[in-house]
Amino acid sequence: MLNGRTIAFLVAPEGVEQVELTEPWQAVQQAGGTPRLISTAPGEIQAFNHLDKADRFPVDATVEEVSAADFDGLVLPGGVANPDLLRTVPAAVRFVGDFFEAGKPVASICHGPWTLVEADAVRGRTVTSWPSIRTDLRNAGADWVDREVVICTSGPNTLVTSRKPDDLKAFGQASVDAFSA
Repeated sequence: MLNGRTIAFLVAPEGVEQVELTEPWQAVQQAGGTPRLISTAPGEIQAFNHLDKADRFPVDATVEEVSAADFDGLVLPGGVANPDLLRTVPAAVRFVGDFFEAGKPVASICHGPWTLVEADAVRGRTVTSWPSIRTDLRNAGADWVDREVVICTSGPNTLVTSRKPDDLKAFGQASVDAFSA
């Protein structure tokens, strides 16, 4: 389905929820795509299983070394710390915004939409997320709903959002479908 398309996974050096990185990554690979790990610093990122340290993963490139033009889509995994750190890095926020300007699909789960708020990418869009950030999303102009997965095509691109790790199967399929279109 993805026929060699390259999908960026943007994560901070520390704080990504491991399963929200690895399961969509595997879905992209199984669909014939090439996932690449992009971060704000070179080296490795530290994943977490909720609050406990989990595995480390090698970074393929930093946000300063790549652009949205290098990719066919973007995944923003959650974890509480991951998007909170990303939204403080101007290059990461620009990188996310560039996907919207280019009309490329973006998928975000759990707390991941915090980065979308900072990139001013949710205004007028229907989204879902971890419930604790719904007010942030509404204040940024989004229509927040409580659903397993939301596929919003009312903006410049397809935006796929999900709430939590329990939604990963639906999130992975919806993301692959968006990246395949």
